[in-house]
Amino acid sequence: MRKTDGTAKAIAGQAGLFLLVAFLGAGALGALQPWTRIPGEVIQLTQFGPALGVLTVALVWPARVRAVLAGAVRGRGGRSGALLLVTAPLVIAAAATAYGLATGDAHVTAPGALHHPFALIVVAQLIGACGEEIGWRCFLQPLLRTRWGLVPASAAVGLVWGVWHVQVFAQAPAYAAGFLLSTVSMSVVLGVALERVGGSRLLLAGGFHALVNLGMLLFMDEESGAVLPMVLFGAACLAAAVVWVWAGVRRAPARIESILEHVR
Repeated sequence: MRKTDGTAKAIAGQAGLFLLVAFLGAGALGALQPWTRIPGEVIQLTQFGPALGVLTVALVWPARVRAVLAGAVRGRGGRSGALLLVTAPLVIAAAATAYGLATGDAHVTAPGALHHPFALIVVAQLIGACGEEIGWRCFLQPLLRTRWGLVPASAAVGLVWGVWHVQVFAQAPAYAAGFLLSTVSMSVVLGVALERVGGSRLLLAGGFHALVNLGMLLFMDEESGAVLPMVLFGAACLAAAVVWVWAGVRRAPARIESILEHVR
């Protein structure tokens, strides 16, 4: 019992330190960005807050971080990894189509209309997404997974991930709710998919994240603060999460009872 309590306290301490640095580091990097003159359209320096969190925890618990990050870079994603990457454009397509049908005017931004070369934006978005995902899906999610079930751990990370984007709470309540629904749902999709793969978790999670960001940049209008596209995006993410959890239950019958218990 004491060993169990000690392990739980250690995990709480590691997660707490990571979150503290991820939040404060993102804030500091965001304040620094105007001084660097790096365009926000290309990359947001706040995205590296979670990477700073992992680095800080590694300075205190190096062995623990090495164990948690095992498989983050090496290995192959396999079929589940490919399906994860395909899910991102499908979610964007569903949300953009629903937005077009609802408004009668599909929102499309041609890559040439952007202020910076699209190839540069693509590369920068992948780097920034990996800066986030090494913290969210490569460290915090597997860390919490050691104590919680797959779905609860993934949902918890998604909620924290959403709250970490504090700027969304300056928007309408429905906008913030749609955003939180999307982050929790995407985190569940990522959690279920990455549970199946043997490696390359960082590139797969970062790739999924970057594809979503690029899709929203080109086909959605949520940056204007419009509520409808964000709500529709959240709904599309929820539908994807339901499909992934359902497929996960079918592929792992031995864990059905445990997963359903956590979902309840």
